[in-house]
Amino acid sequence: MPELPEVETVARDLRPRLVGATIVGARTTWARTLRTHTPEAFAADVVGRRVEAVGRRAKLLVIDLSGDAALTIHLKMTGQLFIVPGVVPVDPYVRLVLELDDGRELRFRDIRKFGKIGLYPRDPATGELVTEPGGALVFGGHGPEPLDDAFTLRAFRARIRRRKGRLKPLLLDQAFVAGIGNIYADEALWVARLHPLRSASSLHPADERRLYEAIRSILAEAVERRGSSIDDYTAPDGDGEMQDRLEVYQRTGEPCPRCGRPIRRIVIGARATHFCSWCQRLSAADRKSARAILRTIAGGADGPAVRAGGRWTELAGDGAIGRTPAEAARADQRARTERTKRAAAGRRAAARAAMSSTPTAEDVDPERARR
Repeated sequence: MPELPEVETVARDLRPRLVGATIVGARTTWARTLRTHTPEAFAADVVGRRVEAVGRRAKLLVIDLSGDAALTIHLKMTGQLFIVPGVVPVDPYVRLVLELDDGRELRFRDIRKFGKIGLYPRDPATGELVTEPGGALVFGGHGPEPLDDAFTLRAFRARIRRRKGRLKPLLLDQAFVAGIGNIYADEALWVARLHPLRSASSLHPADERRLYEAIRSILAEAVERRGSSIDDYTAPDGDGEMQDRLEVYQRTGEPCPRCGRPIRRIVIGARATHFCSWCQRLSAADRKSARAILRTIAGGADGPAVRAGGRWTELAGDGAIGRTPAEAARADQRARTERTKRAAAGRRAAARAAMSSTPTAEDVDPERARR
């Protein structure tokens, strides 16, 4: 699911293309894409509004409209946004289309149909998005933005010292800090040398500082590199490249970049979690309470540093004679990961191709087609 850097990238790509445009039509092919309206009510409410700004809050894109309203777009697993000429044929996975006054269209493409789009009013007094006039705040349950200047080390310490839970679930809690997901939680904890199962209450001031700095540095770099195109995420101006810089996420069994020992994988709250058990040590007290979770560990046992380069036991096919079960499992994991990456790259390429199809003469001139 796209996290803060990916959604920020989409917002930055859309901003120069959308701001100033007026919505003149709306079409919905999957009604459940809409969080707040029926398709008919949505079209009636959104048509005629001008796009005033494009931004982000947490993991949601926010498109400010005239008349004190805004669209929120949650991309979820496979949501993608493109702006194309209206004459380009519509891809079958497009769930919602906003027609613009200059003939272009903003198209929301979503293979899995999990994405959600809402249209909310703004409170005239506070400027906050609300569910309805006088209603609850749309983002009332979200924590601070981790890259905001107001999110200081002091503010971070004040928040984390009120918590006692484990670090990985805490970082994923949008009420604690907004925008962090599975990828960047793993990366930040590795950079800070903190085990994902460590309790927040056990952190020392130096630990708090390392984690705060790691969160901000990892997210800032990911924004600069346009996010991580690991699955279906792509932005209007193309894929991200942060996936090539990740140190632990989806690298189970590979050598830790710091110590060479294998990256481990456990499941915390149904989320795969990647870490180095040597660099990110867990205290005896935390280990005892996390015994059941640690039984799900994968990625090889602790031991001496992994040697650089391949060995004959790592070869595929007949050359793998003599491979241990652990080595076979790591090889299978690497193969599955590579297949997943290739499949995701193919889906992203297909999405871009569908949105950049060259219009035929009939698409450009419907009258010509009838003749």
